[in-house]
Amino acid sequence: MTGAENRLRRRSLLAGVAGLGAAAALPTTAAQAAVPVPPSAAPVPRRPSNWPDPEPYGIADIRLDLWPREDNSFVLPLELRPRDRELGRVWMRDTYVNCFVIGGRPLYVATGTTRVPGLDAAGPWNDGIFVWVAPSLEGPWTLADTTAIRPDAEKGKVWSPEFVGENRPGRTVVAPWQEYWHDDQFAKRANVWAPEVHCFRGKWYIVACMGDHSRKVGSFMLVSEGGVEGPYRLVEGNLAKPFGDALPDVPHIEPGARFHIDGGLYTEGEDAWLVLHNDLYARFRDDMEDIVTTTNLPKFQQSPYSPEPYLEGAHVFKYRGSYYLVHAAWDRTSVDAYGSTRNAYDPPGPGRVQYQYDAIVAVSDRFEGPYSQRWTAGVGAGHNNFFEDHAGRLWATFFRNPNFGYWKDPSRIDDAAVPGVVRLEWTGRKDSRLYVQRQSRGSK
Repeated sequence: MTGAENRLRRRSLLAGVAGLGAAAALPTTAAQAAVPVPPSAAPVPRRPSNWPDPEPYGIADIRLDLWPREDNSFVLPLELRPRDRELGRVWMRDTYVNCFVIGGRPLYVATGTTRVPGLDAAGPWNDGIFVWVAPSLEGPWTLADTTAIRPDAEKGKVWSPEFVGENRPGRTVVAPWQEYWHDDQFAKRANVWAPEVHCFRGKWYIVACMGDHSRKVGSFMLVSEGGVEGPYRLVEGNLAKPFGDALPDVPHIEPGARFHIDGGLYTEGEDAWLVLHNDLYARFRDDMEDIVTTTNLPKFQQSPYSPEPYLEGAHVFKYRGSYYLVHAAWDRTSVDAYGSTRNAYDPPGPGRVQYQYDAIVAVSDRFEGPYSQRWTAGVGAGHNNFFEDHAGRLWATFFRNPNFGYWKDPSRIDDAAVPGVVRLEWTGRKDSRLYVQRQSRGSK
C-alpha cells in the first residue's frame, strides 16, 4: 500500500499514465442515493484517545465500538454482473479497495474473491479476478471496461485460468500450474483469491493467490500492458511456481505444491516489496519481474502471541511515518476456569469456537520492524486492507467471513461476504494506533 507521503508524488507521476483515458472521463457526481448518509462525510475528532489493551496479551477486544456499524461503514454499491442479480449485490470475500490519482482525478478500484454461479463458495474452482472502478468511494461503481480486450468475455474480468489460450511465446497470461484441472474428489479445480490492485511507477499490477484447490497453491503477480483493465500477463518469477519456498504438505494439496498465500505489494518511493503471510517479505527486482531473494525469505520482527495461531492476509500500510503490519486472526471463544467466556486469538483446540475474523495490527518505525505488540483494530474486519481516500481520510475494507463463526449463523449469512468499507481513526503520534472509528473514544 502506498503511504500518504507518496500521494502528491503519485499525482504528478501518474498524470500521464497510458491507457487510462477512460478513468479521466469518469463522471464526478456520486451515487448518493445508494448511500443515504455516507460515513465519508461524518466529522471525526482529530486525536481520539488510545485504549488500554486487554490482558494478558492475546485476549481479543470485542467491544461494539470496534465493529463496522451503520454510523461508520457501508457496503459498496458495485455494478452487478448477471450472476449477482438474484442475490441483489456482489458476493465477495477478501475485499480490497484503494484510491489512486490519475490525470489529477481520483480513481477508486475494488476487487476481491468471488464465486461462480451454482457454487456457494469460491472453490473448488472459480473463474478469475474482477475489477470495479469509481470516481468516488460512494460511486458510481462500474465494472472495468474490458470489452475492447475481450469483446465476448464477461465485462470486468481482468484475469482467469480461462485465458490460457492467450499465451504466446514470450508472453504468459496463465502458467501451467494455474490452469484448471480435474480429479475424482472435486471434479473441476483451481481457484484464485485475495487479489490486490496497485499502480506503481505508472504501471498497474495485481497480486493474487491460487487457492487451495489449485495445482500449485501460492501467490503470484500480474502486470498490465495497458490500463487498470489490462490486458495483464504473468511476471517472469511466477512462470514455474508461486513466490517463495514450498511449505510442508497438507491434505488435499499435492505434495510439494503448497507455497505462501495471500501475497501483497507494498511500495515506497521507487522501491517495492512482496508481503506474504504471515511474517515474510522480499524486495522486488527493479524490473518488477521477480523478487530479489527467492528462497529463505526474511521475516518481519514481530511480537507473537504465545502460542501463535495461524494468521492470514498480512499487509503493510504506512501512515504519518509509521508502518502498520496488519493480519487477520480468528477470535476463538472458550470458557475459563471461572466459567466466564474468554475471547482470544488462540490456535484451534478443544472447547474453542471460532467467533469473529478480526483485524489485528502492530506498529513500527521501520518496515521490517521490530513491531509493537498487536491490538484489535476491527472486530470481524479481518483479511482487509487499509487505504486513504482522495481527501486523506482513512478506511479499511471488511467482508464478514461466512465460513465460520458469527457471520455463518443462518440468521446472518445473507449479510456475509460483502464489499464493505469502514472508517478508521488515528490516535496521534504518541501511540500511533489505528482503530475502526469508535463511538466512545475516551480511555476505558
